Amino acid sequence: MAIDLDRPYPLSPQQIAAYRRDGFIKLKDVFNADELRRYGEEITRLTIALNTQTKPLEERSTYDRAFLQVMNLWEESDTVREFVFGKRLAGIAAALMEVDGVRLYHDQSLYKEPGGGITPAHADQYYWPVASDRTITAWVPLQAVPQDMGPLAFFAGSQHEAFGRDLEISDESEQAITANMQAHGFRVVDEPFDLGEVSFHSGWTFHRAGPNRSTRPRSVMTVIYLDRDMRLKAPDNHMQRADWERWCPGAAIDAVIDTPKNPLLFEGKVAA
Repeated sequence: MAIDLDRPYPLSPQQIAAYRRDGFIKLKDVFNADELRRYGEEITRLTIALNTQTKPLEERSTYDRAFLQVMNLWEESDTVREFVFGKRLAGIAAALMEVDGVRLYHDQSLYKEPGGGITPAHADQYYWPVASDRTITAWVPLQAVPQDMGPLAFFAGSQHEAFGRDLEISDESEQAITANMQAHGFRVVDEPFDLGEVSFHSGWTFHRAGPNRSTRPRSVMTVIYLDRDMRLKAPDNHMQRADWERWCPGAAIDAVIDTPKNPLLFEGKVAA
């Protein structure tokens, strides 16, 4: 069966409104088993081959116990490039952000090993030198993710909360952000993912993941999208400066992030 990653995935006005309210959404049947198998095998192969982690789990930091990660796999493989450049995911991202187009920030595989630890609470946009909140991450499990495997969990509506935006992923962020979320009554959505289910979350939505207590790896591919017209801002921290150099090389402050590493992946309206 031919695979068409440009086939649209229509969204309802209610789904777009739910994303606007909660800062995230989980969508069923974005991919089928054949699609996940084809691209998942290559993503997993490259993640294992290219990751540089050599320490056993018990000797790693909290961050490094959370997952193995490899970024911009689209530059390493034509097969992964097909996946990352697919208009199905990019079209959903544009529709949810209510923008006329999206470009790539970077992709990132996240491979939580059996016995891997928690992913501490954080907001992704702490790391990104971007001028607006029109950012979104597609979190694509390459298999079903039962509860014991550590599915991504979200604090619904937290994209408007300022506390914790200056914290990188760490034991401190897990403690401080989780306590603040509880104090303000943000609802935690921590549920399994079915095969083919994909989540999308805003750059400022706080989220975390539990440990992988299963005997199987939790293999996930993520793609981060920016509004087509996103501008680079002066970095607020050393992580944002590093991201500028690595993911937006040649981009200028206050100019649209339009570099060879940030191609336009979708333009136009998505059917609803």
